[in-house]
Amino acid sequence: MPRRERVMRMSVEQPLWRALAGYRVLTMVYAVGLFAAAYERFERPWLAVAYFALLAVWTLATLPRVANAAACTRRFLAADLTIALTGILLTPVADAPERVAAGGPTMPSIWTAGAVLAFAIKGGWRWAALASTLVAVANLIERGGPARDTVHNVILVWVASIAIGYVVEVARASERTLARALEIEAATRERERLARDIHDGVLQVLAMVQRRGAVIGGEAAELGRMAGDQEVALRTLVSGGLVPLPRRAEDTAGGAADLRTAAGTADAAGDGTGDGPVDLRALLAPYAGTLVGLAEPGAPVPLAPAAARELAAAVGAALDNVRTHAGPDARAWILVEDEPDEVIVTVRDDGPGIPEGRLAQAEEEGRLGVALSIRGRLRDLGGSAELISVPGQGTEVELKVPKHHSDEQDVRGKAEQR
Repeated sequence: MPRRERVMRMSVEQPLWRALAGYRVLTMVYAVGLFAAAYERFERPWLAVAYFALLAVWTLATLPRVANAAACTRRFLAADLTIALTGILLTPVADAPERVAAGGPTMPSIWTAGAVLAFAIKGGWRWAALASTLVAVANLIERGGPARDTVHNVILVWVASIAIGYVVEVARASERTLARALEIEAATRERERLARDIHDGVLQVLAMVQRRGAVIGGEAAELGRMAGDQEVALRTLVSGGLVPLPRRAEDTAGGAADLRTAAGTADAAGDGTGDGPVDLRALLAPYAGTLVGLAEPGAPVPLAPAAARELAAAVGAALDNVRTHAGPDARAWILVEDEPDEVIVTVRDDGPGIPEGRLAQAEEEGRLGVALSIRGRLRDLGGSAELISVPGQGTEVELKVPKHHSDEQDVRGKAEQR
């Protein structure tokens, strides 16, 4: 994980923690200098000396605590803020009343802001708001009321600490996003490397077995078809797409995979038992193979479970017609289009096409594959099925399903089941 470690070293937090450590030391020296310059004016200087001795020892001893977020624990933050608040509340006791009334500095002075900033860097703007509010209350108690200079200083600390806390939260979110992006980039590069190795070796061997099997014929042809299916699955895997499920060959005399088996697999995958939408690509992936190409969007194509299942079944019926009427060696292509208001699936083949009037004749003879299995399914979903066939140029079936209607149908179906 060298990339991730580099991101953490570049984190914006580390300079903030180092700056906070330096700020605490400098402000501690500043507070001690203010006390030394006004020593004679203190009514109880021994109390102030004891407090500043504690403040100096605490500041220097806890420098490792403000080295990073892990070392800066909640217990330390509570103790640190307690020392700051104690110094503020002891100021009227140790200092002269006239100095306090005139707006003289508290004993910890601006060192208190360091304690609040530690809250901001550690826990974000919410922690900073809590700590600055406690400091504000202590300052008001020390002055006995909301004097102008006290309110000004309180608001300044409050706004500054919350702003810094918010910036830290944004920086952390950006760092997490960057780290994730680097991980994805590394995974993508590794996938590309594996894809190159597989393409140079395994895929070429499978393609050669498929070609040689088709030339030799017989059992070798069957082996070639199996190699072709595995080539499609492996190529889809290394490209990051959905992997078509393996399908059995029909028999040694047939050249196409058993599309009925694929249709059953698709129905099982989209049984509609889930509450959320179904990715239509997962239901259509089993149809892809050496004779059936599948072109799909790179993003999921969500549909209500019942609608997705019916649409996949209609595609299976269209492919059954390709196998039955165009021959076992006919090729077919499935195109999936995800439009804003509807999903369009087109099934096209390179068969001889359907002669004019043949569909009407088939319906009269009681063969209702296109009428019921395709058009009927789409009509129930509020969609449509359009068949275009030119003799000698193949057949194209365009299936359309509106998204909003499929959602309503799925809700009604679940209500009826209850």
